[in-house]
Amino acid sequence: MCYHIGAPNKASLKTKFPKKEIKYQAEELFHVSGFTRPILPVTLNQHAELIQEARWKLIPYWIKTEQEASKYANTLNAEAESIFDKASYKPYIEKQRGLLYVTGFFEPHRVPGKKETENYFIYAPKQDLLTLGIVYSDWTDQSTGEHYPTFSIITTAANPLLEEIHNEKKRMPLIIAEKDRDAWLFAEGRSAIEKLMIPYANELMSHQTIRVTASRSEDSNNPIAQKLWTDNNRSLFD
Repeated sequence: MCYHIGAPNKASLKTKFPKKEIKYQAEELFHVSGFTRPILPVTLNQHAELIQEARWKLIPYWIKTEQEASKYANTLNAEAESIFDKASYKPYIEKQRGLLYVTGFFEPHRVPGKKETENYFIYAPKQDLLTLGIVYSDWTDQSTGEHYPTFSIITTAANPLLEEIHNEKKRMPLIIAEKDRDAWLFAEGRSAIEKLMIPYANELMSHQTIRVTASRSEDSNNPIAQKLWTDNNRSLFD
């Protein structure tokens, strides 16, 4: 499942999407764990002209406080096959979808005879940005009045590359190709949405990286982690 990603900074988003208003301010995140419930850059279909902030882990409307939210079931990912039926997502999937902007994502690889998994970073050719399909909830903390969007990354069955890498679960995040971004944001009705929730068919690249997917809490701006990530990329692209 997709619990660990890399996220671009504002400058990268502005270069790639010059027509959108950028309200996301954070520096590049080389690795961030969903279990820390980070704030990340998204476009939501109700505000398609923006790249704004939203918090990973969808919190449904019946959760009333931040304390309850922190203990709520794991909604970092939502399986495409059951998203129209599960209570957490059913109120939102037809009308509240969006795109999460990432530099890539991390997945584990199970090696026979080894206790620990190997880990791989998956990304687009030429290190372009990927957009992941999300479902979101506009959530309000009833104890403070704070209001912000929360989201889950939708997952599908793996494509051939991810079947090989994520060989235990054989899942992958829903990657929305550039040509399908508007269709994903504005699709109407279950049938149209389901047709877009399919394994990614375009080219992806990968490389083995430092172990990150066992850590639920990690400083994603740690300079050592940045250096190792950069060195891994340099060996591929220089």
